[in-house]
Amino acid sequence: MKKKIVIITLPLLLMITLVVYLNKNNQTPTGPILLEGTTMGTSYHIKVIPTPGTQIDAKVVSGKIIERLDDIDHLMSTYKNDSEVSLFNQHQENQWFRVSKETLNVIQAGQQVSKLSDGAFDMTIGNLVNLWGFGPTINLDSIPQQNKIDALIGQIGYQKLQLSAVPPQLLKTSLQVYLDLSAIAKGYAVDAIAKVLLNLNIEHFMVEIGGEIVTRGFKSENNPWVIGIQTPDAVEQSVQKRLYLTDIAMATSGDYRNYFEQDGVRYSHTIDPLTGHPINHQLASVTVVSSTCMLADAYATAIMVLGPTKGMDFANKNNIAIFMIIKEGEVFTERNNELFTHYLTK
Repeated sequence: MKKKIVIITLPLLLMITLVVYLNKNNQTPTGPILLEGTTMGTSYHIKVIPTPGTQIDAKVVSGKIIERLDDIDHLMSTYKNDSEVSLFNQHQENQWFRVSKETLNVIQAGQQVSKLSDGAFDMTIGNLVNLWGFGPTINLDSIPQQNKIDALIGQIGYQKLQLSAVPPQLLKTSLQVYLDLSAIAKGYAVDAIAKVLLNLNIEHFMVEIGGEIVTRGFKSENNPWVIGIQTPDAVEQSVQKRLYLTDIAMATSGDYRNYFEQDGVRYSHTIDPLTGHPINHQLASVTVVSSTCMLADAYATAIMVLGPTKGMDFANKNNIAIFMIIKEGEVFTERNNELFTHYLTK
C-alpha cells in the first residue's frame, strides 16, 4: 500500500525572487520595507523599519540579501549536487575533505549540540532522512524495512564525523555518514542576514526564514516585535501564543506540517537518531528563544526528539528558554520554563 501523503514540504530550488512593498516607491523609502522570496527550500520574509530621518535604498539591500542567501545555499544545501555539503556526502570515507571556514563553523556548532544532547541532535543522519522520504532522495512507496534502518543506525552518528580547524576540513569514518544541515543551516542563514542588515547600518528589523526568526530594535517607537507561535494544526493557521521580542532569536520545531500517514499511523519528518524512526510522543511543537538563531534552530530539533519530559529537563539544565505545545488526546496544552516567561509580556 502506498503512503497517503498528508503534507510534505518539497524544496523550491528556484532563483530567489524578492518582492518589496514600499507604497509605490522602491528606491529610497522612509516607511516600512517588506522583502520576500524563496531560499533553501522555503520562503523568507524580512521587515525593515528605517530610523526616522534616514532613507534606505531597497535595491541595494535586496541585492545583498539575495547574494548572501545564495552563498549559504551553495555551501550547505543537500538539494544542490555541487554544494559543499553535497560534495562531502559524495566523498569517500577516511579521507579528509576541505571545506570553507563558514561551513566548518556551522558544523562545529551542530556537533556541540549533538554532544550536549547525547545525540538527540545529529547532522549525520541524512541517509535515514532520505530512507523515510523526507530528503532530496524521495521514497514514497513503503515504510522502510527494519533491517535497512538497523544497518544505517550502526554506521552513522555524530561521533563518526571528525573536524579539523587548520585547515578547515571534515572526515567521515563511515561511508553512510551523510550530512543534513537542514536543522541548523536556516537558523544560521537568519543570523547571517541580520549581520548584512547591521553592516548596512539598519537598526530595526525582523528576519524570518522558514519560521526561524531574529529581531533587532523595535517594530515601532519602543514597541517590541510581536511574533506568533502557530497552533499545531495541519489545516488551520491560528496563533497559539504571542511573543514580544527585541534583539533576540527564536526557532520552532513541530511535526504538524511535514509528515505522512499510512494505515492511520502518522510519521513525522523528525527522525530520532537512536531508534532510526520518526518521533512518536506527545510533543507537537517546541519554540526556543536564544542568542542566535543557529543555536535556537538546533536546540529546537534536539528537544523535539527528546520529547516533553526529557526535553524540558534538557532545557532547564542548559538554561534554554522554551515553550512547548503538547497534545493530550484531542487537546493541546502549553508548558514553558521560567526563562521563557520574559518573552510573554511587553
